[in-house]
Amino acid sequence: MEQYDIVIVGGGMVGASLAGALSGRGLRIAMIEAVQSAVRSEAGYDDRAIALAYGTKKIFTGLQLWDQLAPEATPIHRIHISDRGHFGMARMDRAEEGLPAIGYVVPARVIGQVVGAAVARTEAVDSWCPATVTAVHRTDDAVQLDLSCDGVPVSLGTRLIVAADGADSLMREQFGIGHVERDYGQTAIITNITPQLPHNNIAYERFTDTGPMALLPMTGQRCAVVWTAASEQAESIMALDDADFLVRLQERFGYRLGRLEKVGRRQAWPLRLVQAKESVRERLALVGNAVHTLHPVAGQGFNLGARDVAVLAEVLVDAVQAGEDPGSLAVLNRYGKWRHRDHQNVMVFTDGLARLFALPMPALGVARSAGMLALDLLPPAKRWLTRMTMGRSGRTPKLARGLPL
Repeated sequence: MEQYDIVIVGGGMVGASLAGALSGRGLRIAMIEAVQSAVRSEAGYDDRAIALAYGTKKIFTGLQLWDQLAPEATPIHRIHISDRGHFGMARMDRAEEGLPAIGYVVPARVIGQVVGAAVARTEAVDSWCPATVTAVHRTDDAVQLDLSCDGVPVSLGTRLIVAADGADSLMREQFGIGHVERDYGQTAIITNITPQLPHNNIAYERFTDTGPMALLPMTGQRCAVVWTAASEQAESIMALDDADFLVRLQERFGYRLGRLEKVGRRQAWPLRLVQAKESVRERLALVGNAVHTLHPVAGQGFNLGARDVAVLAEVLVDAVQAGEDPGSLAVLNRYGKWRHRDHQNVMVFTDGLARLFALPMPALGVARSAGMLALDLLPPAKRWLTRMTMGRSGRTPKLARGLPL
């Protein structure tokens, strides 16, 4: 049986980032991923985009990966927030924070390539892929994982499992951690478009009666679109031809970017809230979507997971340097307590926005508009919101300050 200090279940962007953060610390690490990556190496019009908060950019700086991401990153200079059919509007500007950008938009393809290459370069991380966990056996001081690795049975022993295996986390289930789940009754339609006018590095968040819509600036004067529609409407929207789709999108978004001229391939994802009732157990820590799966409004999902990585990596490295058992509950509780407030704040904020702006009552529309105007006119409130969405509120780990562990 292969022995490891830490086994990360899930080799997506969050799991691989954690593996990279922990490499070179005298730890033997395994990363288990069920699906062999099919990420394209070449750029394409349909590249899926990820909005990185400024704090996440600092985390990648601390991991010494930002220089490789920067050439493909489109900075967000301003965010324009509006409510369709109402007068309210709010704006956030990089100048108010004295920073070069509020955030960045980077193709997921590029993030996957850069993070994956960093993990592949280190001898401290063994990648088991394609592999699935078939059984978990726990004792007081260790865990045994039985795998099917490309059809071959394998057993791994470890002091700590990190679950980065998504919203339907098998590890969360195996350890008996409950979760809260709610279907939003909405579907995110994701695509890229080219508008008539330059985006000028402005991100748009537009609330509509069926859900929020985001347009994010990308390279090549494209914009990434996340259009949240009522689930019962999503199938008919997806069935539209490109011309009719652009007409429908134009009706919802408006003409701030002129006429919408081109649309790429579309994908649809049903939306739900998933919140684990605990983030740690003895020998287990949850990160990313395994502990929190969010509504995409305000683009906080991956950024919250990146902060999980930054905090857990710091807690584990400090514990190992102090001669502590990284899988002990005493150590893992430090991670859980550190992350609790950020998890709660972001989940309450995103869930509240998604539900509040979906309510059709006219009086609420007036109240929402007044609230956005007040936000725009009250610098302390706007600063709090800006710092939270940028991942700069609360206690900040070393990586989120751009520092190595």
